[in-house]
Amino acid sequence: MPAIEIDGRPIHYAEAGSGSPLVLVHGTLLDQRYWAPQMEAFAAHHHVYAISMLGCWPTVWDGQDFTIVRHTADVAGFIRAIGGRAHLLGHSRGGHISFRVASEHPDLIDALILSEPGGDCDESLGGKPAQPAGFSAVAEEIAAGRIDEGLRAFADRVYGAGTWDAWPEVNRQRHRENAPSMLGQAHENRKPYSKAAAQAIEARTLLLHGGDTQPSFVANVDALARAIARVKCVTIPGTHHDVSNQNPAAFNAAVLDFLAEC
Repeated sequence: MPAIEIDGRPIHYAEAGSGSPLVLVHGTLLDQRYWAPQMEAFAAHHHVYAISMLGCWPTVWDGQDFTIVRHTADVAGFIRAIGGRAHLLGHSRGGHISFRVASEHPDLIDALILSEPGGDCDESLGGKPAQPAGFSAVAEEIAAGRIDEGLRAFADRVYGAGTWDAWPEVNRQRHRENAPSMLGQAHENRKPYSKAAAQAIEARTLLLHGGDTQPSFVANVDALARAIARVKCVTIPGTHHDVSNQNPAAFNAAVLDFLAEC
């Protein structure tokens, strides 16, 4: 599996296609494999890189820095390493990372796509909570060896009640393989979104949310849409937080149509 070293740390990735670079950033308890339903469709038009944040499969969290700040630097460094500019797509926590890259490094981003970006909004954006709380409790269960119990609590809170038991085994196993990363993430003290940070984004931006998702994620998208200058919003029908996997045809079409306009 290829990797690019950023600040002495290996960032593993999958790639496909050719053309303008498109970097995909996964969310909590996930990795590059999350984007499997997108790779073929996106690769028909772009050079696609699906990265795994350090501490997520195929690596294991080793107790070192696992924060939005560190991962923002990793993604920015990755884009510089592949040529210096790219389209950037992030989901959930990966959406938060992608937001920070676009806000803090506007010279690196040609277009920005945020799928249900996770985090909270500060008072300048209305103070709407964007991500359900409870990560400390999840981390405590995982640290105690009750991995499935912690992951069930996480999945049911973020994706909807009954999600863990309804998921196919491949989804549950993927979360188990990334469970140690929650021990780092639970203490990252994520900074909330602000109006000033949103207004610093220069790239054309697509905001996506599921038609059946948690109200907090919709509120987050609405708040950012009011502050980002060049923005388009799309609702993907029949989906909750797992937008790109539940309705990949609609998700892929929305992203590709948007990028064709950029």
